[in-house]
Amino acid sequence: MLNKYSAATLLLLGGLTTSSLAQDYSRVKSKELDEKGMPSLIELNVQGAAYRLSDAKAALREQLQLAPTDQLDLLKTETDELGFVHEKYQQFYKGIKVEHGTYSVHARQGRVEVLNGHFEKISGLSTTPTLDAAAALSRALAFVGARTYMWQDAAEEAGLRQQENNSAATYAPQGELVVVENQRSTSPQRAGKPMLAWKFNVYAKAPLSRAFIYVDAHSGEIVLKDDIIKHAAATGTFATKYSGTQAGTTDSFNGTFRLRDVSRGGGIQTYNCKKGSSYTAAVDFTDADNSWTEYNNANFDNAALDAHYGAQSTYDYFKNIHGRNSYNNAGAAIRNYVHFDDTPGDGVGYENAFWDGTRMTYGDGATRFDPLTSLDVAAHEIGHAVCSSSANLTYSNESGALNEGFSDIWGACVEYYKDPSKATWLIGEDIDKVRPALRSMSNPNAEGQPDTYKGTSWYTGTGDNGGVHYNSGVLNHWFYRLAIGGSGTNDIGGVFSVAGIGIDKAGRIAYRTETVYLTASSNYAAARTGSIQAAKDLYGAGSAEEQAVTNAWFAVGVGAAYGGGTTPPPATVTYCASKGNNVAYEWIDYVKLGTIARTSGADAGYYNGTATSTSLAAGSSQTISYSAGFASTAYTEYWKVYIDYNRDGDFTDAGELVASRSSNSAVTLTSTFTVPASARTGATRLRVVLSDASATTSCNSYSYGETEDYTVNITGGAAIAGATTGGSSSMGLTQGATARGLELYPNPATDVVRISMPDNAPLVSVTLTDLRGAKVTGVRMEGDQLNVSALAKGIYTLTATDGQKVFHQRFIKQ
Repeated sequence: MLNKYSAATLLLLGGLTTSSLAQDYSRVKSKELDEKGMPSLIELNVQGAAYRLSDAKAALREQLQLAPTDQLDLLKTETDELGFVHEKYQQFYKGIKVEHGTYSVHARQGRVEVLNGHFEKISGLSTTPTLDAAAALSRALAFVGARTYMWQDAAEEAGLRQQENNSAATYAPQGELVVVENQRSTSPQRAGKPMLAWKFNVYAKAPLSRAFIYVDAHSGEIVLKDDIIKHAAATGTFATKYSGTQAGTTDSFNGTFRLRDVSRGGGIQTYNCKKGSSYTAAVDFTDADNSWTEYNNANFDNAALDAHYGAQSTYDYFKNIHGRNSYNNAGAAIRNYVHFDDTPGDGVGYENAFWDGTRMTYGDGATRFDPLTSLDVAAHEIGHAVCSSSANLTYSNESGALNEGFSDIWGACVEYYKDPSKATWLIGEDIDKVRPALRSMSNPNAEGQPDTYKGTSWYTGTGDNGGVHYNSGVLNHWFYRLAIGGSGTNDIGGVFSVAGIGIDKAGRIAYRTETVYLTASSNYAAARTGSIQAAKDLYGAGSAEEQAVTNAWFAVGVGAAYGGGTTPPPATVTYCASKGNNVAYEWIDYVKLGTIARTSGADAGYYNGTATSTSLAAGSSQTISYSAGFASTAYTEYWKVYIDYNRDGDFTDAGELVASRSSNSAVTLTSTFTVPASARTGATRLRVVLSDASATTSCNSYSYGETEDYTVNITGGAAIAGATTGGSSSMGLTQGATARGLELYPNPATDVVRISMPDNAPLVSVTLTDLRGAKVTGVRMEGDQLNVSALAKGIYTLTATDGQKVFHQRFIKQ
């Protein structure tokens, strides 16, 4: 999360030097810091000793405190409709490009108003590779593991040369030496650290993929994979209906008509892959009389009309609403390829659509989809192209979720632009045979996505490039709340109220955020900061639009509400361990509560099912079912089921033991319980324990049996203590509405942090984790003081316990 600090606080953070303090008081209005303590957005005063645009490099040098090894080179300059001049700079370290390291200067009337971006602080990094490009490419290709690559296909190579009008064009990867953050290592010494790496653009033909692969130039480790092909959905869940035949611009050629439009930018061209995977073998769709009604046939040829119409509509939206000339703002041709199949001849259509960095590709679908060419999918894919030419958000983790979310936003905006009566807030509703939609912006939870940052359904695994299609739900819901408004309580207890500003204004703010203020490595905190600045640019500081943007972010769990108030922390309490040591004789084989329904074998004594959740309304009556599996003899077993209703990290409070049974058979047992009205709203832990010992509790390592944990989302319950729309709230999770949270001071800290426990509780133990969640060792406790003098600068989470309850609080080491 980004935090705003005064100039005095920034001095403690190392953001200012003593010599530049007076200067920054006159020039700097406010600063936002990223998770590494570097400025991500600097708002400058435009009166007095203001920076002129001609001083842009000096401004960057002073505000980012550039070292002699640092260099920022001008990439491009643009002027927008508000009169802002935007200069984007690329970071280099010792002459080597720092991947995703860009910083922008935003000036109006010759004065610099805002600096923003991502700057990587690097020191002591060797820029001499020990692994050459050829060896690194071998590592990259071994990682991709494709059967064939595009450069191995002579026809594809010839087609590329013709398309680029360049006889030397090739798909063969050319190594580029860069500095990049290691996003794949699990080692605390390497994870998140800048590395010297070889970068390759690897385009695989079978199986189909295209990505930038980064190989450590010393160890050969793959440190990052950034997908260029960005799918509408890797698995898809749409309920499909054809959008119908649409009128579109074509051209006349050799006595017939074809799906080519020369009236928009560099043109819109729609081709037929003929259920194959070759782009060079694709042909034109043609029609004798320019009346394409016969294309509604068993071959789904009318999908080509949808793709063509969708590209035209998307071009028109960006041109007429945002003044953007095609996806690259330079009139690039938009090429669509329909009837694509990556495994021709297998009788199964390709169930996907994607932008590959060059063109739009659409499959015909099979069991899940009809042809994936609906209007919102077309706008979604072209939206990826817009992103590639602007923010270029890295396709993994939070930046990848933003990448996907902005594409969904453009899908919604283009649908609304063409037909305000459409189901704008559903994504892919026209093409899905199975579900109502692939994603819902108004109710992301309905399609398995989170509507709150790190709330219900937030994905924490490594699949789907770190959850890019899952966690995009937070940005989607922010946009919905910004446009429509609404009030309520989010998953982490934030009580919000948003006055909607309509989809037109929301779209303008989203567009400016993506194209002006975001960079390749931007996360949700940066998106919040950028969108607030975009609202100020468009509608003025303190405007209703700025307030709505801020409050919409609060509604989805990112940052404070406008005018004060903070989002309570995600439910990150640490639960005690519970595990059976032996499952040779008995185990849990069935648990069902609401939408949780799991049948299983033995899971080595413990199963972490917290990624699976169900919702329980406060005050409702619920029935849970469970049964044991036995290897042979059915022994007497003791069941205990717990729910942490007050979300304090334990199961010892009154009413949290919701079921206690015993049985000596494999029959399914049921227990009924009532969720108390006082249960805290939000996600919490369900624990099911099966043991052969009646004395087993919620926190045991026991001889025989098994424990399974799940997540339940309490709705309509009590808010977390301190969760208000004004004032401040505690970072600690405590019982009771008046309980005080864990306090740390000074914060930021230099040498020691004093710890004050809630309600003068005893301090039993303390652990410290960094922003990656890695445990920090080597810190000393002396009474209630933690010695942090040896810590690196950054943001840390301190976890303290009184022996019964667990509390969390963040602090900054300067």
